[in-house]
Amino acid sequence: MADDEFQDKSTEHPEEAPEMPVKKTKLPNLKPAERREEIEIEVPKIAAPAPEAPKELIFALRTTANKEDQVMDFIASNAAKKNLQVFSVIRPHGMRGYIFIEASTKLEAEQAAANIPYARGILSQPVQFKEMEHMLEQVKVEVNIQKDDIAEIISGPFKREKCKVTRVDRTKEEVVVELLEAAVPIPITLKFDAIKVIRREGADESGAAEANAKEDEE
Repeated sequence: MADDEFQDKSTEHPEEAPEMPVKKTKLPNLKPAERREEIEIEVPKIAAPAPEAPKELIFALRTTANKEDQVMDFIASNAAKKNLQVFSVIRPHGMRGYIFIEASTKLEAEQAAANIPYARGILSQPVQFKEMEHMLEQVKVEVNIQKDDIAEIISGPFKREKCKVTRVDRTKEEVVVELLEAAVPIPITLKFDAIKVIRREGADESGAAEANAKEDEE
């Protein structure tokens, strides 16, 4: 009987067991956006590498012999018309059957040379500058152009037109000319290398031709 008196009565009626205290922590009344900020982890930002500047490549274009200058003119016109990334067209002195195109990609060079007379195709591999460096030489030549000279335009939209020099700007290496066959004389500004003197006031044609031949040799 004594054992019954000391029997744990909590097991007889578990629903009447005393409640255990629970520790509660009151969270601050945060808005959803503020709560997200509380758990965000700041990751250091790594700057993206700057894009590399396009590299200029040099491609060799086979041409019909003695037609190199014409192909160069066609390529320059084609590149300007199509807005291609073609930076220069080079014809090394003394080389026949080849010219060089400096462009951003082979595709740009091929588009510049597409459907051009006397062009026979671009070589598959680009040319290293050191392979052709010995063919190039930077020489500043004094151009003998004077006011009132009669000249022939040798490049650009007025190619093969005769003109008269009305002003010479040696600082900018430019001349102002007027076309001889134009109904209304219109001043046109050209670079020195865009014209060739064929006659000079006070000198005969043979003298002017001799001066031009000397310039071509240089």
